Amino acid sequence: MSIAVKRVYEPPAKSDGYRVLIDRLWPRGLKKDDVPLDLWAKELAPSTALRQWFGHDPARWEGFRQRYAGELDKRTEYWRPLAERAAKHVVTLLYGARDEEHNNAVVLKTYLENWLRTHGPR
Repeated sequence: MSIAVKRVYEPPAKSDGYRVLIDRLWPRGLKKDDVPLDLWAKELAPSTALRQWFGHDPARWEGFRQRYAGELDKRTEYWRPLAERAAKHVVTLLYGARDEEHNNAVVLKTYLENWLRTHGPR
């Protein structure tokens, strides 16, 4: 199992494997043709309301994690194929936020890894 997180602004690497952008909005300052990725999974991004509530405020991090996990619980059809791919291949979750510790990719990575540990791919 290998899931990595990386800012979309960082150069791609061969070790990235399957590259998935998990932001609802396209990252500022980047042209779509300039970002090598395999999938733009907008459906895996936090809802607009949750993203705006969080506002990248570290004081709201725990609440964001819990609420985002609740949203993911209802989107199985979008994240399960990604988890199953990660069970066999490297998957890199790309995000645009500046904060490398408090962002949706960190939450999604933990969510997918926990599911793989407890359920595994089917």
